Amino acid sequence: MGKKQCDVPDVPCGNTVGLIGLDACITKSATPTSEKEVVARPIRAMKLSVCPLMFVTVNCKVPSESPKLVQGLKRLAMSDPVVLWSQVEPGTFTVAGVGELHLEICLKDLQEDFMDGVEVVVSSPPVVSFRETVRKSCDPVERKSRNKQIQCSLSVVARPLDENLVEAIEDGRLGPRTDHAVRSEILAKHGWDKDLGDKIWCFGPDAVGPNVIVNRCNIIQNLELAKKVIVAGFEMVAKEGTLAKEKLHGICFEVHNVNIRADEAVRGTTAQLNEMVRTALIESQLAAKPRLLEPTYIVAIQCPKSALSTIYGILHQRNGSVYEEFVREGTMLHILKAYVPVYDSFGLSKAISAATSKLVTPQCIFGYWSDMCSDPFQANAPAGQMVLDIRKRKKMGRPSFQK
Repeated sequence: MGKKQCDVPDVPCGNTVGLIGLDACITKSATPTSEKEVVARPIRAMKLSVCPLMFVTVNCKVPSESPKLVQGLKRLAMSDPVVLWSQVEPGTFTVAGVGELHLEICLKDLQEDFMDGVEVVVSSPPVVSFRETVRKSCDPVERKSRNKQIQCSLSVVARPLDENLVEAIEDGRLGPRTDHAVRSEILAKHGWDKDLGDKIWCFGPDAVGPNVIVNRCNIIQNLELAKKVIVAGFEMVAKEGTLAKEKLHGICFEVHNVNIRADEAVRGTTAQLNEMVRTALIESQLAAKPRLLEPTYIVAIQCPKSALSTIYGILHQRNGSVYEEFVREGTMLHILKAYVPVYDSFGLSKAISAATSKLVTPQCIFGYWSDMCSDPFQANAPAGQMVLDIRKRKKMGRPSFQK
């Protein structure tokens, strides 16, 4: 959308139009209609080829103006479907974007277009998001409650999800709203029993993420209560894994046994049960060979032959690897495609532009989540050092398994 708008009486098909006054009703997308008798559902969910990989922390220079920052962030999120924001603590918020340039543009738009003169302060440099996963299936992890009013036992197994299933979830082909027959077909294609489609209790985090919790029990007493507390615990763990409180990615938790006996007076109080479920899921993640995943860019570069050696050198310095090179037909230009860890990509565009006298500008898009291929439990390993750095930034302290 442009910065300047003008009122028009009508708009013909095939154009983009801005509607004023809907911000209280819409978060990111909707299907407005003038027909009162029509149920206007979204035509189709928007599938984005990018996802937020970096974030910064922002706050107002004058703390009392924080409510205006909240409104500005809401307007920014509506103007850009990729932007995500959240509150860290009262008055402090994170803004997540695809990369350095995207964050710069978002912060500029936030300050100039959405804050009505209120000054915003960026209180942290860009930080890269990571993910946590597992590499093997663990033995059942059992937990029992010790409260006399609530008797509960739980057995959980954590195992990796098939990469194709993860892709199906992220593409929107498999999810909580997927048709029963389609869900069963997708699961059967990847070696699952068709009946398990109805036993997926939840996707997560936020009910749509690339992790699932599956009911593998034959009979469950107090089914509704059990499902409620297990799903709540699963959502907590899916948002904050045990290694460094990063989101989980590609993990299937299987509930093999659950038994809950609670007095009627305490059924509404589920905090203890939630914590027991959370502990069981965390222990199963730790037992299933946990690994840290880092985001990787696909970097596309178009350059003359004379710049090849320089660009190769810059990519090598940033742990990049070129996987394709060819000459564009009918030109003297070389096309390079490389993988570069997002963590090592800071300043990449500026470095290549400066080294080639501004003749070359790389294009970066999200590629995939890459296993750091080292033990996060070893402090001297790359993954272990990264876990320590993330925990230090989040003020979590040194993990007990690395002391």
